[in-house]
Amino acid sequence: MTKPISPLRQRMIDDMTMRNLSPSTQETYIRAVAQFSTFHRRSPDKLGVEHLREYHLHLVSRGLSANSICVKMSALRFFYRTTLRRPAIAGQIPMPRRLDYLPTVLAREEVEHLLKAVADLKLRTALITIYSAGLRISEAIRLTARDIDSARMVICVRQGKGGQDRYTVLSKQLLGILRAYWHRTRPPHWLFPGRNPSRPVTKRALQLACRRAAAAAGLSKSVTVHTLRHSFATHLLEQGVDIRVIQDLLGHRHIKSTVGYARVAIDMIRQVQSPLELLNMAATAPD
Repeated sequence: MTKPISPLRQRMIDDMTMRNLSPSTQETYIRAVAQFSTFHRRSPDKLGVEHLREYHLHLVSRGLSANSICVKMSALRFFYRTTLRRPAIAGQIPMPRRLDYLPTVLAREEVEHLLKAVADLKLRTALITIYSAGLRISEAIRLTARDIDSARMVICVRQGKGGQDRYTVLSKQLLGILRAYWHRTRPPHWLFPGRNPSRPVTKRALQLACRRAAAAAGLSKSVTVHTLRHSFATHLLEQGVDIRVIQDLLGHRHIKSTVGYARVAIDMIRQVQSPLELLNMAATAPD
């Protein structure tokens, strides 16, 4: 029997739905508020600033990363500001400074080894599609055959992050791979269906396939499906594609998100000449 949803939780769900928050964000926010409530063993609408402070310190003591804590605090800010209409409390919820990690990026040869190590046809084709078009995993699993526009050589990404539609590139090689895959499998609706054909393949199945392929390919880097998207963007930048074009292909709302890939575009970094090269230090090197 399904546990009934409390009026408070339903109100928060309604608030998020009206503001067009994605299903994954809604799930994350609901879980964060529920964990806060469980920690104090009280309904969250009965908790105040000191309870939030105590919970924040608890998260830090557990060793959670600043980025993970930010997500939970964002959920609690939304809950207090929007659902409870207590902006004064929401304004006192501290947000730790996010850590700015360099994304993991694979060399082109590593991408090739990884993709060839995926044994399952459907999962391999899905991962190839993610790399070739720079898709998020949630975008890839929702693709249908009608999203592949071979006449215009684009892929239509429907309701991506932020509920936005966009087009991304469809390479000739990917089109050939997708056609061969479609003729062999004939998926009824979803391009990459799950065990139940009425539903798409799960994110978990793709992540597991990616991890196993990375191990089989002997990659020492920490590789996830999202690594393929990072690699797509970085490789385009190294190829000289305009960063504004890359921003549109990725569906980034802000250019700042795209500019970060310049920090890991190794081919571009190699082209930079160090100012030391303009000096003649070799002749004065110590013995």
